[in-house]
Amino acid sequence: MEFDLTGEHSRYAYKLLAGLVTPRPIAWVTTLNEDGSVNAAPFSFFNVFGTRPPILGFAPGDKEPGIPKDTARNIRRTGEFVVNLVDEACAEQMNLTSSEVAAGVSEVELAELKTEPGVSIKVPRIASAPVALECREWSTLEIGQNRLVIGLIDRVFTEDGVLDPETLLVNPEAFAPIGRMEVPSGYCRTADRFEMKRPD
Repeated sequence: MEFDLTGEHSRYAYKLLAGLVTPRPIAWVTTLNEDGSVNAAPFSFFNVFGTRPPILGFAPGDKEPGIPKDTARNIRRTGEFVVNLVDEACAEQMNLTSSEVAAGVSEVELAELKTEPGVSIKVPRIASAPVALECREWSTLEIGQNRLVIGLIDRVFTEDGVLDPETLLVNPEAFAPIGRMEVPSGYCRTADRFEMKRPD
């Protein structure tokens, strides 16, 4: 099968790309609404892009053409956000925060999430997330109806046990992130892993 995403098959771009380019990590992003309440929303068009400086990117699509989602609007206003990573233990709460709610409604309250205050920024992180990355907006690129938020990562938080304290390598038995699979509702666990050592 072959699809022309710049022409006759452009309407299938989301279905094809979000279904085929998998697994994708999930950025469970917290931001501050104008009234000070906490917004939380998951995005799977997300990854880290470099370490010098440490940067990541995620793409919160517009609600409607030209109208940003609350997450993007909050980041543009404050310049701050936290990317919380999602494991099996908090998957259901993450899914609850994907609900379409009115602007200003706190998904944190909706999903009964506890938060911890930010250290380098004002935005809190989700207490149950195994990993959290405090970020500052470097830039938001608008490409058609896409918004690509690029953030500089200031600080990393992990639950005890996620990292070996001496080597700083991940302990796979203590960190079970989930990934996004086929649309509309596919996810994967990461318990079945294998190693391949790089050739010399």
